[in-house]
Amino acid sequence: MAQLRQECLWEHLSPQPAEAGALASAIKADVCVIGGGITGLCAAIHLLEQGKSVVLLEAHRIGHGGSGRNVGLVNAGTWIRPDDVEATLGTAVGSRLNAVLGGAPAEVFAMIERHGIHCQARNDGTLHMAHNAAGGADLQARFEQWKRRGADVELLHDARCEEYCGTSQISSALLDRRAGTLDPMAYSLGLAAAVKRLGGQIFQHSAVQRLERSGDGWQVHSANGAVQAEKVVISTGAYTEGEWTDLQRHFFRGYYLQVASVPLQGAAADSVLPHGQGSWDTRTVLSSIRRDADGRLLLGSMGRFDNKPDWFIRSWADRIQSHYFPQLGKVQWQMHWTGCIDFTPDHLMRLFEPAPGLVSVAGYNGRGNTTGTVVGRALAEYLIKDDPACLPLPFSPMKAVAAAGLRSGLFETGFALYHAGQCLRVVL
Repeated sequence: MAQLRQECLWEHLSPQPAEAGALASAIKADVCVIGGGITGLCAAIHLLEQGKSVVLLEAHRIGHGGSGRNVGLVNAGTWIRPDDVEATLGTAVGSRLNAVLGGAPAEVFAMIERHGIHCQARNDGTLHMAHNAAGGADLQARFEQWKRRGADVELLHDARCEEYCGTSQISSALLDRRAGTLDPMAYSLGLAAAVKRLGGQIFQHSAVQRLERSGDGWQVHSANGAVQAEKVVISTGAYTEGEWTDLQRHFFRGYYLQVASVPLQGAAADSVLPHGQGSWDTRTVLSSIRRDADGRLLLGSMGRFDNKPDWFIRSWADRIQSHYFPQLGKVQWQMHWTGCIDFTPDHLMRLFEPAPGLVSVAGYNGRGNTTGTVVGRALAEYLIKDDPACLPLPFSPMKAVAAAGLRSGLFETGFALYHAGQCLRVVL
């Protein structure tokens, strides 16, 4: 049996270019961006395009966090239904957020085209797949709510559903043509290349150790250097680390695992998601399913596999694959990886302005490719114009999530038990 490597597929397919060095001196910029993921990179691009000087500090390497390790779905909207968004935030704010995030895939694909980013981008839609009657009712509601808002969505049934999904185990599926897929690491690296072309400075391995007021601006300190800036964007998400910010108190961490097969060929492989959509099912502990450009089958779910033995990982992947796609026979799994997600209790993000000239964001709830792209632009526009109308929703007060560590632990325990049940064929 071939070795199952603990390695992120996207890092394997998109090697890092010549590495940017660490910050090793004191420099000045109009804006310091902390975090080299999609949000920070998009903020930097828009600031540079408006003539601002930008220094970006990344604690590890570009795309190290969720920006380079996610499924690669380019989703429209939030995790929850659009009517629920408006019920939670109020009609005016909720409808604006629905409109902004409903149009977010178009902004992602426009960024890719404008900056010539090669990242396996496909604007062929996504499939939300109903695994039972309750899931079908949820998709019916989502379809009706998005259709009322003019979205290009279709609810698939019967033979058309089986054709698109490639499995008879799905009762219905919501096809969202606004959405699509990409290689998230390649997207992140392409955004970083655009930052450099526009004159921005990127320093990797430059974890922030201290952030403090300096006159009307800010001093951002790393181990061997400092950035003096008028304004600061904190875009570290679930990978926020260090004691210099309390941002990590405003979400709780969850994990997302993925397993990739070797490239698959032949008629059976071609029958799986044959029209190129990425997908996920309606289970509470969901399974995501997609193919990459080389024909690999990628399976994912909530939880972590970086602390599980290979036999457990293979058993889980075999169970999901054989249930949905028995036509593939025995599949050889090549690699697995785990990423981290910043969750909020209501599954909605938060924007913060803890002090003048300092903005941050948390709580993408697993939708960072699109949300990060539009929020990065919005934060840049806000810093330039000082106009809250630039933002997809108002700033929130800094209010910590209660028992964040306990929530994370309980969630992970539940996910692990569910996956064990799947391996033992007790649940699916």
